[in-house]
Formats: sequence, structure tokens, C-alpha cells
Amino acid sequence: MSDVKIRRLITAALLCAGCCAALGQRPVGIAFYDVDRIYDTVPALFYDDADYTPEGRLHWTAERYERKIRNTAAVIDSMALPLVALWGVENEQVVRDIAAACRGEYSYLHRTLNSLDGMDFALLYYGDLFYPTYDEPGRRYLYVEGELGHDTVGLALCGDARMARWVVKDLRAERPHAKLIVLGRSDLPDPGRWGLRDASRRAEQAGRGTIRRGGRWQMRDRILADTALTTSEGDVFARRYLVDQKSGNPFTTYSRGVYRGGYGYSLPVFIYIR
Repeated sequence: MSDVKIRRLITAALLCAGCCAALGQRPVGIAFYDVDRIYDTVPALFYDDADYTPEGRLHWTAERYERKIRNTAAVIDSMALPLVALWGVENEQVVRDIAAACRGEYSYLHRTLNSLDGMDFALLYYGDLFYPTYDEPGRRYLYVEGELGHDTVGLALCGDARMARWVVKDLRAERPHAKLIVLGRSDLPDPGRWGLRDASRRAEQAGRGTIRRGGRWQMRDRILADTALTTSEGDVFARRYLVDQKSGNPFTTYSRGVYRGGYGYSLPVFIYIR
């Protein structure tokens, strides 16, 4: 490479660095991913997970569990985002196995919800970008508050659309200093009333969604972003390998009780904070 070309590359790099400094920190991506029930193979004591055991109805063996972990990690690696909220993990060991299978150096936060089906939330995050300072688990939700750059951001992970409005109402009253992002299932008829906007609306209007029912995509999992934050429009993370090319439906782990070895019935949704 000639000296002229090298000087041009150095100049371009310096200009790019200057632009990034003027704009502030790089955009940070956040995703919500319903991983479709990842149980380990050990029978639980406090809830019924008998189907997800080697002797159970679904014949959930160590090999199938390991494949599910690899599939889930592959999706997370493909998104390559620094924060990924997970819904549908049974326990901390499952979260630890997912994090270990990912190429990214994720830290994780897991909390037990004591739900009837044993399903929990977890948050994978890069510790050099996000620093958790407070968390609160509840009925089908997990709230994680932390420092993201110069902002105090509150991530409300919701697994029940009806609970979301109560969670948001309480958080606005109790944690007014946090810039709120609601991820997952939510049923807020007027997000603007709570200082939020539905970042998933545009993707939904374009016909995209996280699950497929009756031959149509539906946006079951959403991202509501605080209007005090500068964010991109949210979108669905869709790749060919996540969709059955014959039916057009997500490539599921099970279909009508028959093992297929796919990724799950739901696609992730994501957003960037600028």
C-alpha cells in the first residue's frame, strides 16, 4: 500500500473518531428474546417440569438440552448486541450455560420469580457498558436498573401484558430518576401518558412480528422506550435459519409434541440507544 493511501486511511480514521466523539458514545443495542422454555433435565421440587425430563412426555434429554443451548447462543451471537434480555429460562445454571456458549464475554443477572412453570428472566450484558445497581423481581416481571454511559436506565422485562401497565405505573412513581425501557409483553393503550413511545410500532405496521399465528406475524413482544432517550426504531431480528422455509413459521424446538430441534416459536426484538 502506498504512503498516500496510508495517509488517507489515517485521515479518514481520525475524522471518523472525531465525528464519534462529537456525537457521544456509540449506539448501544438492547434485545428481548423469548427463548421458548429452556429447562434443564433435572426434575424440579416446587413446580411441575415432568415433560422436560428424559422420561417425560417430550423426552428432554441432555443432548436436546445442549442443542437448545447452542441454538440460543447462536442467535445471541448473530445479534451481537451488548444487552440481551431473556425470558423462559428455568434457573441460573441454564443462564450460565447460555452465557458460556456465547462468543461474547457476557456477564449475567438472573432472578428466580417463583412462578408456577419455573420460568425466569435473565439479562446478559457487557460489564464495561452496563453496570447494574438495583433489581426487583415480581410476578412475571424483572426490573433491572443500572448505569449506561451517562444515563441511569431502568429495564422492565415483562412476561405478562396485563401486568405491564401496573409495573410502569409503580416504576414511574418509585424510580422517577431512571429512564425506562419496557421489553417484552405489554398492554399499554397510551404509552405517551407514561413518557414512553412504542418503538416497535413501525415494524408492526410493516407486517413484521415476533410470533406467527393464523398465517400472519404478530408483534407480541415489544419495546417501549423512554421519550427522554434518543433511540432507533425497534425491529424484529429475523434470519432465514430461524424460519421454516416450507411453512413460513418460526423453526420451533417442538411442534405438536414432536421434536424438531429448532430455535423456538418467537423471534427477538431489538432497539438501539444513541
